[in-house]
Amino acid sequence: MIREYLKNNILITDGAMGTYYSQVTGNIGTFSEMANITAPEVILNIHREYIQSGAVLIRTNTFSANTKTLQISRKELKDILIKGYEIAKQAVEGRNIFIAADIGPVPEIINNNTEIDKQSMMDEYKFIADTFLEAGAEIFVFETFSSTDYLEQITEYIKEKNKDAFIITQFVIMGDGYTRKGISASRIVEEIKKIKSVDVYGFNCGTGPTHLYNNIKKIDFANDIVSALPNAGFPEIINERTVYSQNEDYFANVLMEIKDLGVRIIGGCCGTTPIHIRKILEKIEKQEGKQYKKIEVKGGEIQRKKTEKNIFIEKLKKNEFTIAVELDPPFNTEIEKVLEGARILKDNKVDIITISDSPLGRARVNPAVIASKIKREVGIDTIPHICCRDRNIIALKSDMLAAHIEGIRNILVVTGDPIPSAEKNEIKSVFNLNSIKLMKLIDEMNKEQFAEDPYHIGGALNLNVYNKDAEISRMYKKAEAGAEFFLTQPIFEESVIDYLTKMDKPENVKILGGIMPMVSYKNAQFLNNEIPGIKIPQEYIARFREDMAREEAEEVGIKIAVDIAIKIKKYVDGFYFIAPFNRVNMIVNILKEVM
Repeated sequence: MIREYLKNNILITDGAMGTYYSQVTGNIGTFSEMANITAPEVILNIHREYIQSGAVLIRTNTFSANTKTLQISRKELKDILIKGYEIAKQAVEGRNIFIAADIGPVPEIINNNTEIDKQSMMDEYKFIADTFLEAGAEIFVFETFSSTDYLEQITEYIKEKNKDAFIITQFVIMGDGYTRKGISASRIVEEIKKIKSVDVYGFNCGTGPTHLYNNIKKIDFANDIVSALPNAGFPEIINERTVYSQNEDYFANVLMEIKDLGVRIIGGCCGTTPIHIRKILEKIEKQEGKQYKKIEVKGGEIQRKKTEKNIFIEKLKKNEFTIAVELDPPFNTEIEKVLEGARILKDNKVDIITISDSPLGRARVNPAVIASKIKREVGIDTIPHICCRDRNIIALKSDMLAAHIEGIRNILVVTGDPIPSAEKNEIKSVFNLNSIKLMKLIDEMNKEQFAEDPYHIGGALNLNVYNKDAEISRMYKKAEAGAEFFLTQPIFEESVIDYLTKMDKPENVKILGGIMPMVSYKNAQFLNNEIPGIKIPQEYIARFREDMAREEAEEVGIKIAVDIAIKIKKYVDGFYFIAPFNRVNMIVNILKEVM
C-alpha cells in the first residue's frame, strides 16, 4: 500500500516526538518513550496533532526504546514497544495513515565506557523487531544511524519474517557532511544501496534543513526512494531548556528545495512541531496544484615562563577601544587559510583573534591548538573559546594546563551549544560544569597554579533574549566568578542597541559588541532561522536579493555592519567581529569605515 502511494505522491511524515513531548508536558530531560506506559493519552494526542496537520505516516514513540538506553528489562521494553504501537494504531483508527515502527540506534558503549559485543547488539535489535512484528508492524524505520553497521543483518531478518515488510533507513549527517562516525553522506548512500532488504534510505536529525540540503544536493538518487527529515534548526539553551526557534515557513520553504532534489518522503526531526508539518503540506499543495488529503481527527609543579605583554588586556584596562575578530578553526588539517587570515587582521590593527570551540556541536580542530599556533607563527594574541559540553573536569584542567604552557593567557568560557536530542544514543554531552562553575575553576587555578601569570577570563553575553535583565544578572554572577570581559552575541535589532545604551554592568568589566556581517540573502535567512541567539530585522534581510553577485552582497553586508558598529560604538569598550566563513576582507573594509 505504501509502495503504491509513493508512486504518485510525496509522503509527509510526522515531526519530532521527543522535543515536542517536552514542549507539551514541560518534562525536560526525560525519555518520552516511558510515557507510553505512564501517560499514553499525551502520546495519543501528539500523534493526532500530526495527523491533523497532514502527516500520512506517523512513527511510534519508541526511538530510544531499548534496554541499554532506558536501562530496563526485556519485559519492560516489550511493554513499551507494544504499547507504543497500540497507541499509534488508536490514533490512525479508521484512517488511511501509515504507521512505522520506530527503531533508533542501540548504544554500543554504556556504563563508563563498557563496549557491547556485536552479538548482544544484534540480539537487542532482533528482540525489538520481533516485538513489533508480533504487534503487527509492516513498516519499519531505522533512524538517526551513523553507519550501516547491523542494518543489513537486521533488515534481512525482518524480511525473512515478513517478505512484504517495508523498511526505511535514515542516517544522521552533520553540518560538515559526515556522520558522527566520520562517514560521508555519499559513502553512506553507496553502502546502503547495496543492501537489497532496504526499501528507502534517507537522512534525519543532525542539522537544520539548509545544511541537509547542501550536503545531499550533489548526490545522485537516480530512481531511489529517499527520505529527508531535518531538525528545525540548531537548538539553544534557555533557562536550562533546549529550545528550537519557531521558523515554520522557512523550514517548509527549504523542504520544498529538498523535495525538488528527488526526495519522496519529507517530514521533521528535533524541534519540529505539527505547525511545521502543516506548513509543508500547504507548500506542497500550492506547488503541485493538487489537494493532499488532510485527515480530520479529534483532538607536581609546572615549570613556566612568563609571556610577553598582554596587549589586549592592557588596552582594556586603559579604556582604549579594542578590536577582536573571531575565526573558525577548520574541520580538517588545512590551517593555512586561517593563518593567512590572522596575518591580514594583524596588519590591519586588530588586537586579538578569538577561536571558536566546535560551534553547533560540529567537530572542528581544538581551539587552544589553533590559538597557540596563530600566536606563535603570526605574533598576535588569541582567545580560544572553551565550552563545557565535551569535557569533564579532568579534561578541562588538562586543557588549561596545556594552553598555559603554550602561552595562552586569555580564555572565553562558554557553556556550549547542545547536542540534538535524537543523537543522545551515540554522542553524549558532558556538561560536568556550566560556564560559571568553569570560570570559578579557572579562577581557582589562577590562584593556585598560575598566580604569577594568570588567565584573563571572558564570558558570553546574549542581549538578544527576551528577558535581558536576567542575562545581566547572570553577567554579574560571571563577573563574581572571575570574568573580566564579555563578548556579546551578534547585535542586529534596535531594541538590543537601545538596551545597550542604558545597560548596567559590573565595575571594571569590559564589553565588546558583537558584529557579524551577512554575506548573502540565503546567509541572512539561515542565520535568522537556524542559528540560536540571532534575530535579524526583515529590513536588513530585504536589502539582499537572491540573485546578487558575491561582491555586491558582501558590500550590502559590510554597509549593514558599519551602520550597526557606528550605533553601538560609544556604548561598548570594543568590537567583536565574527568573520563570516573566515572572510577577513570584509572585516578589514568595515574597520576602515568605523575606526
